[in-house]
Amino acid sequence: MVRTTLSHIREIEGVGMGAASPRDAAVVQSWLRCLNDYKLDPTVAQEAYIVPELKLREHREQAEELIRIGRSGLEALFNQVAGQNYVLLLSDARGVTVDFMGDPTFDNQLRRAGLYLGSEWSENRAGTCAVGACLVSGEPVIIHQDDHFDTSHIGLTCTAAPVFDTLGDLTAVLDISQLRSPTIKASQQLALHLVASTARRIELANLMSRTRNDWVLRLARSPEFLDVDPDAAIALDGSGRITGMTHGGFGALARSMNLRGLSTRDFLGRPISQVFDIDVDDLPRFMRGRPNGERLIQARNGLVLFASAIAPAVNVRSIAPPAPVLPAPHLPRALRDLSGGDAAMERVQARAAKLAARDIPILIQGETGSGKEFLARAIHDSCQSPGNFVAVNCAAIPEHLIESELFGYAPGAFTGASAKGKRGLIEEASGGTLFLDEIGDMPLALQSRLLRVLSENEVQPVGALKARAVRLRVLSASHRDLGDLVSEGRFRQDLYYRLNAATLSLPPLRARADLDWLIGQLLGRIEKDNGETYRLDKAARAALLAHGWPGNLRELSNALRVAAALSDGGAITPDCLPDHLLCEPVTDSGDDDASLRRALSECGDNVSALARKLGVNRSTIHRRLKRLN
Repeated sequence: MVRTTLSHIREIEGVGMGAASPRDAAVVQSWLRCLNDYKLDPTVAQEAYIVPELKLREHREQAEELIRIGRSGLEALFNQVAGQNYVLLLSDARGVTVDFMGDPTFDNQLRRAGLYLGSEWSENRAGTCAVGACLVSGEPVIIHQDDHFDTSHIGLTCTAAPVFDTLGDLTAVLDISQLRSPTIKASQQLALHLVASTARRIELANLMSRTRNDWVLRLARSPEFLDVDPDAAIALDGSGRITGMTHGGFGALARSMNLRGLSTRDFLGRPISQVFDIDVDDLPRFMRGRPNGERLIQARNGLVLFASAIAPAVNVRSIAPPAPVLPAPHLPRALRDLSGGDAAMERVQARAAKLAARDIPILIQGETGSGKEFLARAIHDSCQSPGNFVAVNCAAIPEHLIESELFGYAPGAFTGASAKGKRGLIEEASGGTLFLDEIGDMPLALQSRLLRVLSENEVQPVGALKARAVRLRVLSASHRDLGDLVSEGRFRQDLYYRLNAATLSLPPLRARADLDWLIGQLLGRIEKDNGETYRLDKAARAALLAHGWPGNLRELSNALRVAAALSDGGAITPDCLPDHLLCEPVTDSGDDDASLRRALSECGDNVSALARKLGVNRSTIHRRLKRLN
């Protein structure tokens, strides 16, 4: 064993000096990274590292959805290799094992070897290993026995495949390992095939989970497994633009279509018609019910594939195609759930995700009802250790009470005060987030006291002799322009600059391209609250899409709750909507013809877009245009 260890060390050192090696290129490249980039020493053996319990909990919470989606894939793979002493590891994008399956009788040995929950296999910590090399290269890899850099791992054989999210970012690695293994590396080729196939299925399950409001087009080279195990899948929005895909599977198909050198992100936002000879209105003919052999689709280079289309869970169709501006990768779930593809909201989400990781005061601006508190809560929930979320509406608390509510008071501080005193809302938020809604309505006298809290990190209750230390994140919001209030002398300039280290501006509902998605989301919440299912007919949906929504999300939510209450058997028709939302029926009058021309112009003379906006078939628009001409 000593001789083997010494020869292994000498081989690594030789590679570092430029010597040729018979090992796979992936192994040699990883060795070089370990020597040159991470400055690891092959003569120093390191024990496997298990992250502390608290840290593991954070990693698992952040990967909660990934674990849920991947679990069935892990179980199926574990059953396939039962009796072969394999261990399965699902690692996050930082190389920490967040899910694990193995024989419990070997727990102690597996933990010592690092084949266990919480083990970290990042390349810079563990040296050359399957998980670490896969994270760097983005390719499936076998690291067999003395392929490992660290001598403490050379008894292992590890095979890993990457798992990408719908935007093409590497989000996890699936690894299958053994404590002891056959001596021939080729013996792991079957393991490589199994782990890569399972990773592809996890990507598909993730796509299906995240795109309930989109069309999903499954693709396969042969019809037999089209509906159960396709080669790849693509998600499409209501206008036919690509919103996501299974990275690994589609990459293989893209090479078959001579689309080399393009990443997943290069396809996002493109119309499906640029890749295949179809558009969004052709998708229903690829749904189940037709024989698989008839569901053929042709790529632009002539390659013929079999296709299966799955309609959205909610019939979402955008009024206008959203600009292909994509959110930052790995958005926390709380922020990811705030929009369904609106470009302005995606910019807000991306900025908020970065700011959530920093202790920076944020000012949220937007019209009344546009979702400022929803965004504040999402930022709070995206923090690693969020603590309490305390929301204060500065406009709703009477002016004579706001001081004692915010700062609290000492026992007997004033007439009518509790003999025990009271903790203020600022102190309640210590260790967490204080959200000051409608901050522009805070009285000037209290603004100076709030400034002291923010600058000194302490709060002094009314009537108290001593201040109390507080540590908190401050988010504030206003539908008014605080800069104008500063100019008018109604808001302190120093507090203004303290609060808006960063500003996030929410778009009004009338400007959002994901209105249809929002309708579906809010209706889903109402269904959950009421325990009933509701269906919007086309005319009711058209009325909702045509309204200007001056009250924004709050008005939309109220309108849907009224409609649900008035629905007959769950069917929401125009009669169920508030009166001011009702649209006039289409007639043959000259005014309506002029309206049709104007609406078509607003849709860029795109008949399909206008049909989607009005909730009618394209043929209806064509017939009307033909009559006009």
